[in-house]
Amino acid sequence: MPVEKWDWLRASEMIFRNIRMSQGACPNFSTRSQVALMSDSFENGSSLNVGVSRPFSTLRRLVRQSGKSESVERCELCSAPLAAEHTHLIEPATRRLVCACDPCALLFDQPTGGRYRRVGRDVRMLTDFVISDDQWDSLLVPINMAFFFYNTPAGKIGAFYPSPAGATESLLSLEAWDGIASANPVLHTMQPDVEALLANRLGPMRGFAVPEYYLAPIDVCFQLVGLIRTHWHGFSGGSEVYQHLTQFFADLKRRSDFVGTAANSLS
Repeated sequence: MPVEKWDWLRASEMIFRNIRMSQGACPNFSTRSQVALMSDSFENGSSLNVGVSRPFSTLRRLVRQSGKSESVERCELCSAPLAAEHTHLIEPATRRLVCACDPCALLFDQPTGGRYRRVGRDVRMLTDFVISDDQWDSLLVPINMAFFFYNTPAGKIGAFYPSPAGATESLLSLEAWDGIASANPVLHTMQPDVEALLANRLGPMRGFAVPEYYLAPIDVCFQLVGLIRTHWHGFSGGSEVYQHLTQFFADLKRRSDFVGTAANSLS
């Protein structure tokens, strides 16, 4: 069944009753923002686990205090101290992010197998991504922003879009995805579980002259969801959240390598 047009207020009231927050407080915002993802209340019952229960009110407090000094973050595998910018691992079975030092992260650098997978840091902006409005509509994403990644435990591509209540999965058909991947061979190079196609089609009214498409680490997508959850106000979001989105994508573009959609494609 197609996903119905998102009702922000109804969804917020429904989902906030079942929020599960991360236990940790990583000083790196990209990790802290995973606190905004929920494990039990996506629209169709899918989950991106991020830990145990904690009141939602702490999320805003943590973000406001992000510029203040905090205790040293430590590797969750060996307890070594970590810099503010550090590597993340993901547990595909639960979609849980783990902070790790480089030596520990290298132990999980294999493409498949194992409990954890190392999340890379490279971002590629796809300069000639090909997708029509009809193809976008076929993805059943009710808003103009989403991320797509290969979910190994589920054995399929997952499509998620951010909202003030967290990340919600859209029902993505294999036919719809295959058509887009055929036109953009670079999508065949996405690393399962740790890398995603991030699409920004917010448009000129939100300050984006043209659509933007990236191959980005999965923790960047988690950060985007956390940003929206943290800064969304009222029914339409308010000006603050779009200011943060503008900054988010400007920073993402600055750290990107620019590639064509046929670049590095599989033969």
